[in-house]
Amino acid sequence: MRSSRLGILIFLALAVLFTSNCSYYNRIMSRKNLVDGSEAYKGRKFDEAEAFFRRAAERDPQGASLEGRIAQLFLARTLHSKYIGNRQNRDLAEQAITEYKKTLQVDPNEQSAYKAVAGLLENLGREDEWKTWVTERANNESIKPQHRAEALTSLAAKQNTCANEISDTDKTKKPIKRDGKDVFQYVKPEDPAELERMRACVAQGTELIDRAVGLETEEIKQIKGLDVKSLTDAQVQEKLDLVKAFESARSYKTSLTIQASRLAEMDGREPDAVRLRSEADAARARFTELSDVSKALEDEKEARIAAQQAAANANANANQSK
Repeated sequence: MRSSRLGILIFLALAVLFTSNCSYYNRIMSRKNLVDGSEAYKGRKFDEAEAFFRRAAERDPQGASLEGRIAQLFLARTLHSKYIGNRQNRDLAEQAITEYKKTLQVDPNEQSAYKAVAGLLENLGREDEWKTWVTERANNESIKPQHRAEALTSLAAKQNTCANEISDTDKTKKPIKRDGKDVFQYVKPEDPAELERMRACVAQGTELIDRAVGLETEEIKQIKGLDVKSLTDAQVQEKLDLVKAFESARSYKTSLTIQASRLAEMDGREPDAVRLRSEADAARARFTELSDVSKALEDEKEARIAAQQAAANANANANQSK
């Protein structure tokens, strides 16, 4: 009995050791593949890069390790780049979409993968699939609010474009003076169906953008006056990504409120038009407030990159003079 138990213990120990070493070996080889693949990608040798990234991804198809997750994303990006170089080969786009979706299965908050799929679906002219893809993102309560807001804003932007295509024509806007300023007065389009289409677009767009703005975090609401100098490089980028999502939402909130005011004018609802113009001004001020923070973060990021490059150049010159 003792011999049997000892044998089992030795077997288990060897199995654990072998598995551990195998896993470690795979990660080392995956890292090498990632480095080699990245070099090939930079040199636009996309077939070579694909082969390296594919090998790394195959070692960890579940994305359990960091190397596996990076390999999956880089494989998708390489296939995407190959498609951009040959848009006639739509199969490459399909492959890229499949690989991006694998990345999102492991990390639903991987925003670049989500955006890439959305962009590819639009490029392929698959509008219904695009809408389903973005709507699912917008309704996914398990992901970060800024990512949901970005999806909602994308949907609202389509409705804003729809409304603007109807309202911003020579036949629907007439130049007038209002309070001493040159402005336009908006009148109904000749086709009643167009007016109804605009009404639907404004209603849908407003509902979507209100949901997007409603996802603003307390951090965004209190971000005015942010001390960007006190942030680390990583924090600057993190804040910038967060701010940009809601900056876009506030921008489209302004635009859709303007479209609503134009619609009110067309309907002859002057009190509503006046109120909505005032709301649009207030929305524009909120957008500008967030835009100022975004610019401060962008400027800080660029200044740090320039400083790092200047330091690197100075070191290189100093080494050459030795």
